[in-house]
Amino acid sequence: MAYYQYGRNILCQVVQDASGKRLDSCLHPLFFTGQGVRFRKLEVILTTNIDKLGKAGETVKVAPGYFRNYLMPKLLAVPNIDKFAYLVEEQRKIYQPIEEEEIKVVKESKEDMMKEYLAAAKRLDNGTVVLRRYFKVDNELREPVTKDEIISEVARQLSVQVDSENLHMPNPLSSLGEHEIPLRLPKSIPMPQGKIMWTLKVKVRRK
Repeated sequence: MAYYQYGRNILCQVVQDASGKRLDSCLHPLFFTGQGVRFRKLEVILTTNIDKLGKAGETVKVAPGYFRNYLMPKLLAVPNIDKFAYLVEEQRKIYQPIEEEEIKVVKESKEDMMKEYLAAAKRLDNGTVVLRRYFKVDNELREPVTKDEIISEVARQLSVQVDSENLHMPNPLSSLGEHEIPLRLPKSIPMPQGKIMWTLKVKVRRK
């Protein structure tokens, strides 16, 4: 773990002195007693996460040879003695990353979804989509306004996503002026009192 690098450098300075002594000279003589003979495991403090062994800062038991030949030379672990335990604990306090806040995913209820649908329907019904076109004689457009263009502009201007089947528009708009396009929305969306159908206002202006 990157945030233990500084702590490991301090441990390296503690273990290796300026005179260039071997790393083994800092170990307790008992670590070398009975080499080649099986004896009980040592308690060490891990300075980084090691797969199938433990996490950084945890105290684990390992074979003396494994500690002496692999963990200690690479500063992956240090003896479980007071001075090393203190250093590791202090480094953990300083460099331990802030725990991520647990994010709980709450499923949207049917009531919430219906409120969103109703708000989108009202925005479509009360809003106006404006497009600009070059025109010919008698306000006829050089290029008609297609359903796909209106869907795109509704998303951009009103921030509402609609599908092609939501617009009842058999033919493209071919003239300047205001147009009312009937909307085909789910019947479950309650319609305001006195209103017969949802509509979308589209205004085509001169470019």
